Amino acid sequence: MHPALLAALAGLGTGLSLIVAIGAQNAFVLRQGIRREHVAAVVGICAASDAVLIAAGIGGVGTVVRRWPAAVTVTGWVGGAFLVTYGVLAARRALRPQRLTAGEGAGASARAAVLTCLALTWLNPHVYLDTVLLLGSVANSYGGARWPFGAGAVTASVLWFSGLGFGARLLRRPFARPGSWQVLDAVIAVTMVLLGVLMAARA
Repeated sequence: MHPALLAALAGLGTGLSLIVAIGAQNAFVLRQGIRREHVAAVVGICAASDAVLIAAGIGGVGTVVRRWPAAVTVTGWVGGAFLVTYGVLAARRALRPQRLTAGEGAGASARAAVLTCLALTWLNPHVYLDTVLLLGSVANSYGGARWPFGAGAVTASVLWFSGLGFGARLLRRPFARPGSWQVLDAVIAVTMVLLGVLMAARA
């Protein structure tokens, strides 16, 4: 098998192993997908952001991140505060559910969804550690095949977020009941607050 193809497949597997996990970004994409609200924009932002960060890591930006650990610390505190705030809002929705079902009602505006997605992506220091540092380092270990590796990792991101966002509509029937939304928002609230506290503690 051609070395470039092997590197691309390795990038695909490594990328999936890092992003297929319960986290703030994935929880947000899932919720938007179930509600069918601005899914294309959210998926596009997540995939494009990963592509930029992975390319930056392969291009050597990881060295800059290592030299400026204070920037990661500040991002951790700000990101942690944002996640806790988002978690509190999710808890409020769980305690005071709106009479809305999947695909119905007046959800957040496109601008609010985009800004939230950008914050959940770019204010998470783990994103930089996973993409810029980890994926960048692994990619560069492939030498001349580092960019095919990066292409595989970007493909993993596109596949995952597309599947999560657009595939979430398959859950429309279970979420036809308002009680299901209370459970989802409660899980999101706990996840966001826990991740936010851990993020700030590790900053």
